[in-house]
Amino acid sequence: MTILFTFALTEIHAQFRSDYVFGVNLSTLTIKNNGVSYSPKKSIGFHFGVFYEFQFNKNFSLQPSFIFSAKGTDYKIDTLEFSIAPAYIEVPINASFSFGSRVVKVSLFSGPYFAYAFGGYKMESGSVFKSISYGSGKNHDLRPFDIGFNLGASVKINSIQISIQYGIGLTDISPVRTSATEMRNKVIGISIIRTSKNLITTHGK
Repeated sequence: MTILFTFALTEIHAQFRSDYVFGVNLSTLTIKNNGVSYSPKKSIGFHFGVFYEFQFNKNFSLQPSFIFSAKGTDYKIDTLEFSIAPAYIEVPINASFSFGSRVVKVSLFSGPYFAYAFGGYKMESGSVFKSISYGSGKNHDLRPFDIGFNLGASVKINSIQISIQYGIGLTDISPVRTSATEMRNKVIGISIIRTSKNLITTHGK
């Protein structure tokens, strides 16, 4: 918000582009119930959407995205195995610092993400797939809103950009919130972006 406010008060000369992004998620959902922490197993999901970039100079850019992201985890309680896989609409907003040549460029980026879960499934061993119930209270599985923070790096070679990032949920998405109960998303994301050569230059004050 500070960055956006600063830009709003000063003259902006930026190049803008939009591209498609797709990739895989290696996610876990850390779970603590009644003070007992369960060791989650990584679950493989995917993400795809639209990537935007506002490039203010050769080194600095702002990179919001609008993506669908499938997360989740597998875990075991006593002899029972469980799977839960929430599906999110997610808006990450990363600030990026880049260096390198026009052919090969390396970027470091970080920023918050805002997500809302709208679907997904859960399953117990020996049972069938069931829809996840979102809301607060013991009759629900997860809270739908999640806010977190991303940190990552990318390499662009000609028109192909490959990035890897780590996202950690800052919001407790457990439907019942007590000091002994907690659920948080953790995701390693690997993405591919085919970058556009058609940049739009914007000017504003």
